[in-house]
Amino acid sequence: MTEQTDTSPDTDTSPDQASATEQRPVLVVDFGAQYAQLIARRVREAGVYSEIVPHTASADDIAAKNPVGIILSGGPSSVYEEGAPQLDSGVFDLNVPTLGICYGFQVMAQALGGEVAHSGLREYGATDASIIHEEDILFDGQPVEQNVWMSHGDQVSKAPAGFEVLARTGATPVAAFGSAERRMYGVQWHPEVKHSDHGQRIIENFLHKAAGLPADWNSGNVIAEQVARIREQVGSARVICGLSGGVDSAVAAALVHKAVGDQLVCIFVDHGLLRKGEREQVEQDYVASTGVRLVTVDARERFLTALAGVSDPEQKRKIIGREFIRTFEQAEKELVAEAAADGEPVRFLVQGTLYPDVVESGGGSGTANIKSHHNVGGLPDDLQFDLVEPLRTLFKDEVRAIGRELGLPEVIVARQPFPGPGLGIRIVGEVTADRLEILQDADAIARAELTKAGLDAEIWQCPVVLLADVRSVGVQGDGRTYGHPIVLRPVSSEDAMTADWTRLPYDVLARISNRITNEVRDVNRVVLDVTSKPPGTIEWE
Repeated sequence: MTEQTDTSPDTDTSPDQASATEQRPVLVVDFGAQYAQLIARRVREAGVYSEIVPHTASADDIAAKNPVGIILSGGPSSVYEEGAPQLDSGVFDLNVPTLGICYGFQVMAQALGGEVAHSGLREYGATDASIIHEEDILFDGQPVEQNVWMSHGDQVSKAPAGFEVLARTGATPVAAFGSAERRMYGVQWHPEVKHSDHGQRIIENFLHKAAGLPADWNSGNVIAEQVARIREQVGSARVICGLSGGVDSAVAAALVHKAVGDQLVCIFVDHGLLRKGEREQVEQDYVASTGVRLVTVDARERFLTALAGVSDPEQKRKIIGREFIRTFEQAEKELVAEAAADGEPVRFLVQGTLYPDVVESGGGSGTANIKSHHNVGGLPDDLQFDLVEPLRTLFKDEVRAIGRELGLPEVIVARQPFPGPGLGIRIVGEVTADRLEILQDADAIARAELTKAGLDAEIWQCPVVLLADVRSVGVQGDGRTYGHPIVLRPVSSEDAMTADWTRLPYDVLARISNRITNEVRDVNRVVLDVTSKPPGTIEWE
């Protein structure tokens, strides 16, 4: 290590003896799209613990999880397609409250003796639905007429025997059905999306009224459960964690520290791809709030050398991921030598992997590989550590809640998401020390002005991108310039699965633009990215 800062605070870091409370889950059956994770998120928002299982799980597999409810997700297929996702019909004999959504609604209807027709009548997007039985428990407290979000070509033409038709639309005579006796319900639309006006109320009615489940799952439960799992996985071995300065790694490290105390050593790799002030924030604010032991490694030259001449974004991601791990392996050797007295090896590496990372890297059932992530697809095949990933099934808002529960400072918990590969993937083109300095200066100005305007809470993330391989003509100081464009990418999102560009006030945009073009060398143009996700991604590379 060319530079090392070792912080060993004089604090009591003995492991908390509390064990996790056993949580019987609501199981969300994944039929091969991103809907399952969003449904699981909505269930958790209703205060009920949820887990996801693939549609290939057998009835015995599902029964073994002892679920308190089952929700069948939507999916991209037609029930009539060859090879379309199916479900073991024995699931419906488990006497577990069940809710079918969209494709899951049709699978449910077909399995229980109803009829699904390919009528040629399709419904996509906002649709008016009429509730036929507003007294039904599923629609309790909701208006008779409501706007819902549809996405289907097939439709249920006949409800199963013993089920009442609960709602209809202009094109779909059976838009919802239910059986209070069997505690089984289904809706053709997507209640999990915000576009369905009363969608969350439908999910809550199913959970709390139809299934009778209390709203007693919260961030404290997550902490207790993960602490118990980490202790079981790690035992007495030593653990290292890479702190990036972002929310994910900070919360993951705090969870592991709560579980195993001084068995954890956090390593902050200054790879030169950081934003201004990040190193100081980690070394000062984070250590002060957690009491964790921190070692800082200066690896700026190593990363820049490895990235020299590389412009392809996927190759850059993989190089950064590889060098990140290699740096950890070097740090491990020094820690092993230090730990020789107690004989405990460094066996585990903590990763702040979140669910959107997994999905976009092709890790979800039926999902496509959009791009590899530094902490998912970018790891080398010969990784020498076992991974500890306490946040892998969580969304960003859940991670923030856990961080606050653990007492992390708000300046870290509320921080905008920042990619693992850092500014290396916000430079379109080769990464050099000169280009990094330009981008760091522009990024610092944008962040400062957004904070000054009080807009941090309204923006999910604002990547600042340097188009290093592009130059445009400008006029600065009464002379012709040939500088780089800077791209502002402010987006609003709940979980990074989808996003829309944030409509920033013009005066704020003007201040950012003026300051960047006046204060940052070799930049003569600032542009605004107004693309949603999809079709674009949040990051450019």
